[in-house]
Amino acid sequence: MVAEKYVVDLNKPLVYQVGHLGEAYDDWVHQPIVSKEGPRFFESSILEFFTRTVWWVIPVVWVPVASWFISSSVRMGLACPQVASSVVIGIFVWTFAEYMLHRFLFHVKTKSYWGNTLHYLLHGCHHKHPMDGLRLVFPPAAAAILATPIWNLVKLICTPSYAPAIFGGILLGYVMYDCTHYYLHHGQPKTNMPKNLKKYHLNHHYRLWNYGFGITSPLWDFVFGTVPPPSKAADTKRK
Repeated sequence: MVAEKYVVDLNKPLVYQVGHLGEAYDDWVHQPIVSKEGPRFFESSILEFFTRTVWWVIPVVWVPVASWFISSSVRMGLACPQVASSVVIGIFVWTFAEYMLHRFLFHVKTKSYWGNTLHYLLHGCHHKHPMDGLRLVFPPAAAAILATPIWNLVKLICTPSYAPAIFGGILLGYVMYDCTHYYLHHGQPKTNMPKNLKKYHLNHHYRLWNYGFGITSPLWDFVFGTVPPPSKAADTKRK
């Protein structure tokens, strides 16, 4: 007996539907719908409101938080050169965290009802509707949940005076990541570097989703061998 294939109705709230896709969810979520209008997630207007975040909320919320952490190191007596170097270290640490989170958490394979549902809320919705500008950056509450264990880890590894500045750098790295991510989808770059970065990221969405996990930089893709192979069209041009 063959089980009937579940079909998602895009005209109805999606969150409670995607779990029913089972093993078919992974293929479904990586077939993007190119539209600036996003789908409805929930029947409840209150829940629906909390799924939408405009991009500028990220710097407005997190830059002051990062500044407070950095200033905490200053108040503890850490000299300005050490504070500055700690912030730079934090930003660099974020680039690694960005890669690891994107590759191993945001692209984890699921097939259970709740696994599919949680993945869709976390990152799957962005791959299904990559041009939905209000579901692109992380809502501050969700980002705070992810930031808490990172802060605890930094406190465990670093001395009390260095930890806040390093964590402040990580938060600034996150702000740069989310703003860059939004720009790569909705900005119109004029110079080569952002143009190439935009092309690199859109390749992740529309051609090879299991490659190209770096957003702000392809550095860790080079380190871990996940730089996308060139397309046949690019190979033909070279020849």
